[in-house]
Amino acid sequence: MEAAGRLFLAPGLARVSMDDLARELGMSKKTIYRHFPDKRSLLAAVLDRQFAAVERTLVAAAEDAEGQPFDVRVQRFLIAAGTELGRIGAAQLATGRGGDAMLRRHVEQRVDAVVYRRLDELFRDGHRRGLLPAPPELLSEITRGALERLLTSQLPRELDWTAADLLRATVDTVLYGAVRSAHSGIDDEQVRAVIPTARDDEEEVGP
Repeated sequence: MEAAGRLFLAPGLARVSMDDLARELGMSKKTIYRHFPDKRSLLAAVLDRQFAAVERTLVAAAEDAEGQPFDVRVQRFLIAAGTELGRIGAAQLATGRGGDAMLRRHVEQRVDAVVYRRLDELFRDGHRRGLLPAPPELLSEITRGALERLLTSQLPRELDWTAADLLRATVDTVLYGAVRSAHSGIDDEQVRAVIPTARDDEEEVGP
């Protein structure tokens, strides 16, 4: 399982064969086929194992944020989710890496069960407590789209921000809006805590 994860989840999934895995393990394909009938079933098992680890990470993040302000809970959850999904390449798998429709559906189902159902409940909880005036379903859809797009976007390189910076800014925009009124009740310190500070080289840019 570990060897299959290293090979199959690395770039170039479609080019990795069961022969490659057998060579990596120093065994025959027949030995592998005693446990898994084909590459698809083996990869599904590898993905299930990866998503179990993602789930443990998200549960730990939620427990660590217990008792914190609602926006902090959302931020920590999304940053943990984005980090874990990026680590296993879930976005690339779900959008077609490997060309296997069944595996894409499997990834989509696991992401929905492990990540998005928890996110939906978090937004519903905020709505019940009067912290979110917008429908929680709308916030969930916006945040899902942003998270999935950021995982495959070139923005981190273009803006020279980390993925965590972008996720914090996304959460800030979803929860507070892109345009702030002077009377919104959100102070400058809170904004600076979310949006990264300007880089030194920006001082060299003329008017």
